[in-house]
Formats: sequence, C-alpha cells, structure tokens
Amino acid sequence: MPTDHELLAVDMAFENVGKFGAWQFYTQFTPETVAELEGLGYGAVWLGGSPPADWDGYEQLLAGSDSIVVGTSIVNVWGSRPEVAARTYLRLEDKFPGRFLLGIGVGHREHTAAFTKPYDALMNYLDVLDAHGVPQQGRALAALGPRVARLARERTAGALPYLTVPEHTAEVRGILGPDALLAVEHKVVLDQDAQRARAAGREKAGYYLGLVNYVNNLGRFGFDTDDLTQPGSDRLIDAVVAHGSADQIADRLAEHVRAGADHVAAQVISEDYLSVLRTLAPLLAERLN
Repeated sequence: MPTDHELLAVDMAFENVGKFGAWQFYTQFTPETVAELEGLGYGAVWLGGSPPADWDGYEQLLAGSDSIVVGTSIVNVWGSRPEVAARTYLRLEDKFPGRFLLGIGVGHREHTAAFTKPYDALMNYLDVLDAHGVPQQGRALAALGPRVARLARERTAGALPYLTVPEHTAEVRGILGPDALLAVEHKVVLDQDAQRARAAGREKAGYYLGLVNYVNNLGRFGFDTDDLTQPGSDRLIDAVVAHGSADQIADRLAEHVRAGADHVAAQVISEDYLSVLRTLAPLLAERLN
C-alpha cells in the first residue's frame, strides 16, 4: 500500500512538487519545519512575503531536507535584480538539483512607485534570466489574468496564482494547456465555528481587496461590488478561505485539483500552522485515491 508521502507526490509537474504543499511568509519556515512537512508528505513549501532573491535562508531550508521543493511566491521583480535571482537559482540548482523553483511576479501597483508597464517588466526580467542560463523549467510566474498566464506557458514552467477560486484554476489550466505547472494558493482556517473562521479569514484575505489586481480578477468569477468591498462578504470569504472541519477543508483544496491544478499550496491562517498541516496531511492523501 502506498504511503501518504507517495500519494501526495503522484503526477508531479515539476520534479517532486507533489499535489499539496504549504504557503507561509518566508521567515516562518525553518529547516526543522520544512523537514517535518517533507515527512508528512507535502511536496513543496512556498515562501511568501516577497523574499529577497539573495536571502540566505534558501540554502538552509534545502540543506535541512532531502526532497521537498522550495519555491518563492514570489520574488518581486521591482525589489530584486534579475542578475541576483539568476545567481541564486544557479547556485541552488547546482547544490540541490530540481529542488528550487524561482517564482517571480510584479507585485502590486499600490505598493510600488515604479509600477509601470508590468508586463514589459516581466518580459525584461525573463530575458535577463535567459541570458544568465536560468532554464524555463526552473522558474514560474505569479499569473492571474490571461495575458500573464500565456506568458507563463510560453516562457516558464507555469503559473502560481494566489487568492483564487477553482473556477479560475480551470480557466488558467485551459490557457496553460496540459503540460505546464499550475500551483495555486488557498487559505485555510481549521475552525468549525463559521463566524469565528470567517473573521480570521477576513483579517487575512480582506487586505487583498485593497489591491486592484485581485479585485479585478475575482470580479470575473461572479463576485460583485458588495462582495469585493473591504473587508469582503461572507460569500467571498467562504470562497477564498477554506474553513470548517479538516475533512471539509481537504475537500475544498481538492476542488482545485479536480479543476486542473497540479498542486495546491495551503496557507494556514494560524500561528500554529504546523498542527493544522499535520491534521490535513492524511486527509489530503485520501483525496487522491
């Protein structure tokens, strides 16, 4: 009988990325927590919060584990020069082949004074990565809209959408085609008290309703102004934050897989995120049977 680890790691799109992973702010991961997540069967950890391309923690996380993928979600093109990102990728690929995925993106116009022609900025960044020898399969793009999803298909391993719903996952899969990586993030609150869970989810997800790219994207999938006005309607929070019992959360995450995701990264909204991921691991493995 296959182990939970083997079940979570089937049908891999990027080496051993597996079907499920963990997304947290990059400083929340330690070599010990990453090693434990690997043992639980998670295929990847995703470092959020725009980690610098030259952050010295990447190597420590990789060295403390054996097979789990470490991915950035994402390195901001306005905050880290592509030459630096390329050097980091090539160094880590040399020491830990197939285990570091360079996720890049343009961030948000609300936070970056230089935010002009973001699509061109992505193209230029990829050009520099090409010139420094970073292979297409070693990088991915934060993609919400169709144009960047097509760029992800053409010039990277695939797409890393954030704050999405399964309907969006299905759309992006249609754009990417069957072979590109599609790794989506989904927020999680393990709490069967719906009002309390929504409050926790709203505190995290509501912030993004002040950012036009997320509002515009969610508006394409049936959410109206009332839903998308901060701090977000119950209907919206229920859609972008999986909450309830562990089984209900596992079912919601698996909806992305059925919609075409290769991989779903759970962002646990809890200081003790590891305990939630411990609880979810065997249930996620069951959803793959």
